[in-house]
Amino acid sequence: MIDFRALLSGGDLRSIGKSNIVASTIRNQQDFDRLFECLYYSERLVVMRAADAIEKITIHSPVYLHKHKEAIFELCIKCRQKELKWHLALLITRLFLDKKELRNVWNILTHWTKDKNNSLIVRVNALQALFELTQKDNTFNTDFYFILEKLEKENIPSIQARIRILKNEMRSF
Repeated sequence: MIDFRALLSGGDLRSIGKSNIVASTIRNQQDFDRLFECLYYSERLVVMRAADAIEKITIHSPVYLHKHKEAIFELCIKCRQKELKWHLALLITRLFLDKKELRNVWNILTHWTKDKNNSLIVRVNALQALFELTQKDNTFNTDFYFILEKLEKENIPSIQARIRILKNEMRSF
């Protein structure tokens, strides 16, 4: 059995370490579940890299997240680590959500996007996630435009860049 903690440890927060290797070792739900447990470790570095690996895996296999839906919601509410938050913002949109859950996710991500105390990466990823939710349910389109309008006034380069990308994507629909 692979020791995820050992593979994800070492170095500093500026590196993804061996998270790509970890992602490539996941073959089934059981492997994924073991990796998901790493999100609860006390080592911030391990948590960040596990979240990175989970994000990469679920781009193509979002079904692995299904049994962890409640845990993801709980992590979003309780999370204080910016490195985990920026991954959670993208992961939560990959869940199968009913209308009530979708509204809750929208509210969480809207708060993260607008909260100037969040890191810029969290805010940008939350903005990207909001866009992805509008692609799933267009009832949020008007709210999304208001959020874009408000954020444009902040004149922050990374947020401005993401807004330009999203506006280009919206024109293609």
